[in-house]
Amino acid sequence: MARLTRKVCVLSALLVLVTSAVNVYAESEDSNDGVTVEVEEEDQYRSPSIDSKSIYLAEHFDDESAFKKKWVKSEAKKQGVDENIAKYDGKWEIQAPSRKILRDDLGLVLTTEAKHAAISALLDRPFEFKDKPLIVQYEVTMQEGQNCGGAYIKLLSRGANTKADLRKFFDQTPYTIMFGPDKCGNDNKLHFIFRHKNPKNGTIEEKHSKKPTQRLEDIYKDKEPHLYTLVVRPDNTFSVFVDHKEVNAGSLLEDFTPPVNPPQEIDDPNDKKPEDWDEREKIVDPAATKPEDWDESAPAQVPDPAASKPAGWLDDQPDMIPDPDAQKPSDWDEDMDGEWEAPLVDNPLCTVGCGAWKPPMIPNPDYKGIWRAPLIPNPHYKGKWAPRKVPNPDYFHDDQPFRMTPIHAVGFELWSMSPALLFDNLLVTDDEAAAADWARQTFDLKRAKLSRDSDSVVERALQYLAANPWLYAVLVVVAFLVVATVAYCCCTDSKGSDELKKTDGVTEDDPHPHDDAPAPPRRKTALDADPDQHQEQEQDQQQEQEQEPEPEEVAEATPLVDTDGAGDGQRKRKPRKE
Repeated sequence: MARLTRKVCVLSALLVLVTSAVNVYAESEDSNDGVTVEVEEEDQYRSPSIDSKSIYLAEHFDDESAFKKKWVKSEAKKQGVDENIAKYDGKWEIQAPSRKILRDDLGLVLTTEAKHAAISALLDRPFEFKDKPLIVQYEVTMQEGQNCGGAYIKLLSRGANTKADLRKFFDQTPYTIMFGPDKCGNDNKLHFIFRHKNPKNGTIEEKHSKKPTQRLEDIYKDKEPHLYTLVVRPDNTFSVFVDHKEVNAGSLLEDFTPPVNPPQEIDDPNDKKPEDWDEREKIVDPAATKPEDWDESAPAQVPDPAASKPAGWLDDQPDMIPDPDAQKPSDWDEDMDGEWEAPLVDNPLCTVGCGAWKPPMIPNPDYKGIWRAPLIPNPHYKGKWAPRKVPNPDYFHDDQPFRMTPIHAVGFELWSMSPALLFDNLLVTDDEAAAADWARQTFDLKRAKLSRDSDSVVERALQYLAANPWLYAVLVVVAFLVVATVAYCCCTDSKGSDELKKTDGVTEDDPHPHDDAPAPPRRKTALDADPDQHQEQEQDQQQEQEQEPEPEEVAEATPLVDTDGAGDGQRKRKPRKE
């Protein structure tokens, strides 16, 4: 047993040594793979900066004084709602996130709930849809989740040219694009809407993109920052990204409802279906008649004529009888509780059955049901009627829907039932590389910090294994060593145990030591110093020996005890005296 314990300890030490070596190596690798640099960057966070050549608006909301100079709160009223809630009186403030991720990082927070709120800012210069893409990118953190409300942004059309115009910003202010998340109840959306101008008559119509290809429920309840990016290209393609992952993509010409270009032909509004037009593909056979032997009154089931009452069936006995062992409770009050009746129990006499016997029901072989005439092809069938097509008087073909109305401003015009919506790091540009660089200085730092804070030991281990596939070979070798060591311990323990059983070695409890074995030295005790006390003890021992039973009686009363290393047979051992 002691040998097994030592081997287990050695095995544990080996595992600890290997694990420690892997962890030390992983930590040394982490110190050189750039993670430490991110931690230092987190402590030294600075507002992002970017080359202004391709930038139309870059807002990080870290400078409250600059924010107050640039952004304008709406003083208008929403149309079509009750006067008590029509005013845009929602409050906007520059605040640090409730969950601080990067030191000194601030954002624009909608602090109120169940109120209309609108705020906007002019672009540094208007964006015109010519030969460069439009990229809109911003962060949203729903710090208390979202039950019902939007967090989308509107890119306001030409006409919102001054701060005076922005003070009148409301729900009917013309916009070119609306983009961002929106949720109410179980209905959640990621809007991309653009307003298209009919080149033929000048009317404006909203075009809604198809739904994203991925489920996005988590962005409304995880209370973490998420990055929304829209890219609209001159070749009429678009892409929508959430946290750098593409969740929607397509064509402005093909993936919007209603489509940009109307059909060339439409149904003739004056065409009507002729009165004699027969759309019935089949009709009831007029020549069919019901057969004479068809009995519609026959029941679907009849009693089984071959069934007979089982032997032992008691017709005059009920299935249930009052419980003969039941007694009326002592506190039963017939005036209050009514007449007492014993509860019913199964009749013990009804081992086969009781009561009036009835044969079981079986399907009626003569049953046919209600007769119906068969259907036959309609000789007058002409197919489904549809109005004829005529040229669409409003038809046009716009092969460049990308050339939208120029954008002069951006704004948030929202209603939310959840407060503390935080917006941050808004960017409008025509350079995708600039948008990626902006995200690296802002959103990517936040996600890296959150990842380090939330990853468990197992998750970090799996991530490290994914980054260092060679460690799988190390784990295989370690696993092999563990299995081999355990197998070795089990085999050697079994062998050692067998060897002990086959020896005649003397144990501590062996009453028959070898004759040639030297007697162990006697330890000097206090009795050696007191001869009188020693003599008294010897007299007591002599009296006890006289009272002991004969050896045969001891052998009968003493159970056989098999001790380790006691030889091939069982040995007899006298019980110890108290």
